Amino acid sequence: MALRDYLGEQILGVLASYQATGIVHHICVVYPRRNNLLQLFIPKGHALAEGSLVTLHLDNRTGVDELDAELRVYRTSYKGRVQAVDENWATVAPVEFSLIHGARVVESQREPGYEFPADPRPSRALVASPLARIPVPEDKDHHNKIGVLTTLTPAQPHTTVMAFLSSEDDDVFIITRPGTFKSQVLKREPRCFFTIDERAKFTFDQSIHWNYTILEMQAYIVPRTAPEYEPLRAQFILKNPWEAAFFLETDIEMFHLRHQAVVCVGEAR
Repeated sequence: MALRDYLGEQILGVLASYQATGIVHHICVVYPRRNNLLQLFIPKGHALAEGSLVTLHLDNRTGVDELDAELRVYRTSYKGRVQAVDENWATVAPVEFSLIHGARVVESQREPGYEFPADPRPSRALVASPLARIPVPEDKDHHNKIGVLTTLTPAQPHTTVMAFLSSEDDDVFIITRPGTFKSQVLKREPRCFFTIDERAKFTFDQSIHWNYTILEMQAYIVPRTAPEYEPLRAQFILKNPWEAAFFLETDIEMFHLRHQAVVCVGEAR
């Protein structure tokens, strides 16, 4: 089966790409083709060129999904290469992707001979969160259950869909297991990005007007011994009740993504 059989004929995507001036994010309309090529429409324009490597987060959320610990939506971090550009349009061919439903890979594709790039950067323990008080949750994000984390891997960025808790200071808190790919990358490069969308409140036609917030972040760890940990855990579960069971695991990690800047689409950082 092709990606469009799982994701639909028209979806929204979060695109990240390393350019000469820095990392660039775009919000685009994505039209998957039968051969897993993607036709992208980027309404605010772009500087992508033939041969540009891009990563797109794709999923089939409607914004009103009843989510649970299995995260039963189809989702992928699609690594691609731009084949052609035409004004606000771009055609992207797959380099590598794994389409996941729950914890299961349902479809995957790789270019012949493709290998995941080696990451020679040393792994270091993250600095403890500088929080000096318990953050106030951001009420407007209560119904936005998951966002997109962009981590800075070699060659191409990586994207991951994540449950999150946000604060009035535009900080974001996420949880994961220590052995996950995102945890390993953040311990090599704590700079990252987090994209929050409004699909919990808007229909597709309204969402197409780009109700997205892209945040540049710096990752810290929130130790279990920190006085802020328990209040944050309670707030996180109140917003994301299906995540409660993860906190029973003794090695679960809580990351504090501290807000550095709001990123405009197409802006190099």
